Amino acid sequence: MYTLVIHGGAGNITPAMMNKEQETQYTAGLKAALDKGYDVLKNSGSALDAVEAAIIIMENDPIFNAGRGSVFTKKGLNEMDAAIMDGSNLAAGAVAGVRNVKNPITLAKAVMLKSGHVFLSGSGAGEFALTNGIEMAPDNYFFKKSRYDQWVKIRDSDYTQLDHEGDNLKSVLPQTGHKFGTVGAVACDINGNLAAGTSTGGMTNKRYGRIGDSPVIGAGTYANNTTCAISCTGHGEFFLRAVVAYDISCLMEYKGLSLVDACNTVVKDKLVKMGGEGGLIAVNAKGEHEFSFNSAGMYRAMRNSDGAETIAFYSK
Repeated sequence: MYTLVIHGGAGNITPAMMNKEQETQYTAGLKAALDKGYDVLKNSGSALDAVEAAIIIMENDPIFNAGRGSVFTKKGLNEMDAAIMDGSNLAAGAVAGVRNVKNPITLAKAVMLKSGHVFLSGSGAGEFALTNGIEMAPDNYFFKKSRYDQWVKIRDSDYTQLDHEGDNLKSVLPQTGHKFGTVGAVACDINGNLAAGTSTGGMTNKRYGRIGDSPVIGAGTYANNTTCAISCTGHGEFFLRAVVAYDISCLMEYKGLSLVDACNTVVKDKLVKMGGEGGLIAVNAKGEHEFSFNSAGMYRAMRNSDGAETIAFYSK
């Protein structure tokens, strides 16, 4: 069974926080990404290519905090992070703090395939993108007025705002009204190979070149054919400290836990005890999938070759 699973962020996503227009927009955005990635799998393509294809669609959609829809930093810039991993050989590529790269997930894949390295950052990653013909975009491509307005309200403060449309200031610690803005995909292809990818614009008003868990292999992104593929979304500092994605793989490999039990052990027990909030998507080499989150909701979708499909936002 081949399977594609995607997410568009987690957090305080409830019916009370969403209007019908927003529900329609997110449904369309998730479905477009699901269609694109699943077409790769249906045509016997690789899990790696399916993950990239799905994430590109979400990076190009300004409703998601990744690529075109990325939030603004303290300096009023868009700095993006992304990672991708191939479960068949444990190859991985990641970038952090990149600017003007239209699709950071494609750059991460190029790092994996062409650089001889795993993780590039800042101007060095940008130089690599130019050298390898990665498509770039001007600053105005990434401009979204609602994102800009969020930043203007807090740019003169020491607050860092999580991705949401509310008016209240949010500190680095999670509080009511937030949404963690990250997109991701995991896939199992017709050959049983796994892949995972994650992309994000980070936090509004972030300083010091802050990097979250999304591009960190083992924290926000991980894939291993013997266990699972994972893409996380949540308060990155906690996911980094808990090494969430790799921890789930370890629970499966060394303790023999099922995909569901491993995910829930980490997300609904370990992270909760630490004070971490968010969620993840997962798939194993049988094509079995899991959505696991401890927040009120998570934008998520799944389709597999058995004909099952899910597009959902809320906890129920």
